[in-house]
Amino acid sequence: MRTHGWSGAPPADDDEAMARILAATRVCLDRSGADTGLADVARELGVTRQTVYRYFKSTDQLLVATSIDASAGFLERVEQHLARRRGTPAELVVEGLAFTLEQLPREPYLGLLLTPGRLSAFSQGVTSTTALALGRAMIERYPIDWSVHGFDDHALDELVEQTLRLTQSFVIDPGTPPRRGRALRDYLTRWLAPAVSAHGLSPRSV
Repeated sequence: MRTHGWSGAPPADDDEAMARILAATRVCLDRSGADTGLADVARELGVTRQTVYRYFKSTDQLLVATSIDASAGFLERVEQHLARRRGTPAELVVEGLAFTLEQLPREPYLGLLLTPGRLSAFSQGVTSTTALALGRAMIERYPIDWSVHGFDDHALDELVEQTLRLTQSFVIDPGTPPRRGRALRDYLTRWLAPAVSAHGLSPRSV
């Protein structure tokens, strides 16, 4: 690992270097939004552009990595939100999706991945590796023993895909007027919950 620059305090190893690059990118995103580039991050760190390039080969790769890194806090909030609830898998999937849609405007880093634009995880398709990995990480935090309810890995992957497709649809076109609160949950209960219930075992509280 090269130690030149870093504002006089070089990182101890590559892991620390990457963590500092991601942290600096968040600072730049707060300041400049999605217009942030590798050169901006390099200036923030006091290193050359080539130093950042050693770890991230493009601006898009850097910003996607930063967004995924920052999404950990959001995933924890989803987990905490659902931990206070009890219900069938269908009910919890509905609540998890509704909560996600409601929180996206408050999640600027996650918004880079889940809103239309060149950095969106959807820009390569709703079934991109990035989108599926993020969705799987989220759904595995639900307070549900998926295997007990008849969901194997393949079924979970398909459930993630379906919720991502719905998320994409709501993000691109929220509706006129946009559904929120009880109206959003009632809609998802009518059109999403039956599919979840039909796949699993007989509904019961978890």
